[in-house]
Amino acid sequence: MSKDMNYGTSNTGANEESLRMVSSQPIGNEPVSDEELRPHVLEGFIGQPRLKAQLQLFLDAARKRDVPPDHILLAGPPGLGKTTLAMIVANELEVPIRVTSGPAVQHAGDLASILSSLDTGEVLFIDEIHRLPRAAEELLYIAMEDFRVDVMVGKGPGASSIPLTLPRFTVIGATTREGMLPSPLRARFGFTAHLDFYPHEELEKLIERSANVLGVNLDEGSAHELALRSRGTPRIANRLLRRVRDWAIVHDLIVVHPADVKEALALYQIDSEGLDRLDIAVLNAIVRNFNGGPVGLNNLAAMVGEESETVETVCEPYLVREGFMVRTPKGRVTTEKAWQHLGITPKDDVSKLF
Repeated sequence: MSKDMNYGTSNTGANEESLRMVSSQPIGNEPVSDEELRPHVLEGFIGQPRLKAQLQLFLDAARKRDVPPDHILLAGPPGLGKTTLAMIVANELEVPIRVTSGPAVQHAGDLASILSSLDTGEVLFIDEIHRLPRAAEELLYIAMEDFRVDVMVGKGPGASSIPLTLPRFTVIGATTREGMLPSPLRARFGFTAHLDFYPHEELEKLIERSANVLGVNLDEGSAHELALRSRGTPRIANRLLRRVRDWAIVHDLIVVHPADVKEALALYQIDSEGLDRLDIAVLNAIVRNFNGGPVGLNNLAAMVGEESETVETVCEPYLVREGFMVRTPKGRVTTEKAWQHLGITPKDDVSKLF
């Protein structure tokens, strides 16, 4: 940017150098964004080894054929890396990526406008694709299969449909609720990738990589302690790492030891199993107030002071997956593992509750 550029208003009291951004890289204590924690190539993506091998073959074949790859569907729970993989695909193909989401597309015309502006080979990433409006879904069917959109001109009896040819492009859809996708839409994806929760060993590697980017010096065993509390989810692992970094900065720690990790996360009420305040409140309510259950969802939500949907979508999946709670036809029931974790001796045989 030229120093002689005239912005139309004077700013004689400001240092000219301070008015120009000279680098997008963080300087000194400038915070590192989530974008910079993401790997940019498939080789640098930690975890999901089978998926990586499949996706690598898929992209290599497209490059050798010199055509844009088929459409890709990324399915899995939140925080496992769907958006990161979409960015990696565009980077590996060396093409631009256009990003939108299902809720952001209010009308079919919104999607038609996006599609008509795409260039050959460009990637269109649609997050939460299962939340697209029905009219937009039907428009996307034709665009993905025939690479055209039908534009309606006029209204009433005189209205006519004009087909608009689109360049060949690639749609990458991400969803946390694959079952909510209509079959016609799901069938138009040439490659479907299912992301699974991460084992502790892979999370440790991911945490160590993020720690290097953030400039956090972790002692041996610290990454393991963080991984145990991360619920098998990279997004949570990175968030907890940032909180441990805050602890280290405030306490002037050069090296973060495992004991520091435990103490820091105890302040945020996150225990050794990754359970937070709400998880413990749910287990306590079932155990102490309902003798282990069964208890209905609405009663449980009222007992912990949360909405039913919050308990059902935020707490239950992890508690059920880790064996602290089960869902039965009569309601929610805690397991022996939950009693032991709370340090309470069951009054009756817990196995009789199932």
